[in-house]
Amino acid sequence: MVIKSNSAMSLYKSRSLKRILFVSPFLILLSWLSLREIQAFTTKPQIIFVLGGNVVREVAGAQLAKANPDLPIWVSSGSPSNYLTGIFQHAGVNIDRLNLDYQAKDTLTNFTTLADDFKTKKIKNVYLVTSTAHMRRAYLIGEIVFGSRGIVMRPFFVQTNERSESWKKSIRDVFRAFLWLSTGKTISK
Repeated sequence: MVIKSNSAMSLYKSRSLKRILFVSPFLILLSWLSLREIQAFTTKPQIIFVLGGNVVREVAGAQLAKANPDLPIWVSSGSPSNYLTGIFQHAGVNIDRLNLDYQAKDTLTNFTTLADDFKTKKIKNVYLVTSTAHMRRAYLIGEIVFGSRGIVMRPFFVQTNERSESWKKSIRDVFRAFLWLSTGKTISK
């Protein structure tokens, strides 16, 4: 009977260890994400980062810029420059604060083309301006790309009539972001 008791205890310990090993990566990830969320909301953003592709986002970025007159604005692959300049001027924003970048071809490259520039400029916290329909994918990509450079994001949601993007699209671009981390290259969608 003692032998069965020891083997039962050994089996219990083995299963407990397996559970701990299975759950630990998730707990570590959850802790890391929680810490980044706390960081994002306890430090002041240093720039406004607008993901182009929708005029409503750009108008919202201009309104956020007006409310934060000390922050520079970066618009990644948005409307043509003369149109964007007009949006920000109309909102009463000094266009000297406006930085337009047209390198990006998609959401992933919105982040990858500017991550190293932001790190060089010692930017550690950004307002991320995009639509609610686009935020999940943008935020996941940003966490990977900007997170790899020590940059946290504070989301600024813009309501639009767009349908929420599919999880499939998000998962595909998360994979592409991890691929960029390992190779430095983005693959087209």
